[in-house]
Amino acid sequence: MSKNEIKLSWLDAMAFEGEMKGHKIIIDADAKVGGKDRGPSPKPFMLFSLAGCTAMDVISILKKMRVEPDKFDVKVSGELTEEHPKQYYKMHVTYEFWGKDLPMKKLEKAVSLSEDRYCGVSAVYKKVMSVTSEIIIHETN
Repeated sequence: MSKNEIKLSWLDAMAFEGEMKGHKIIIDADAKVGGKDRGPSPKPFMLFSLAGCTAMDVISILKKMRVEPDKFDVKVSGELTEEHPKQYYKMHVTYEFWGKDLPMKKLEKAVSLSEDRYCGVSAVYKKVMSVTSEIIIHETN
């Protein structure tokens, strides 16, 4: 069984420096809650994790299918509850592909495999909230 670990060290005020596999990231809070906005706040990393996990899956699967878009973006939006503890109760993933004659069936298959079989972040999130998605294709010449 594999294990991941991070280290988070307090810098000052609401700022922390995190280290993951030798990569450093600073997180902070807005000035209105005592931070200095020196980095993103922690909660949106949940969106980032979902986007990264599924994006890597989808592009890997598409390469195996010999489908290579000219450009590929993944956007994730999350809606937070009003009451504390404020938490995401819904996320929506938008897969945007650019290319010429991209096969929708293969794009759908790659997205479906990621969402239902391979992306561990998606699997965890789907246990506690609604996670929806859509595919948008931009035809290029």
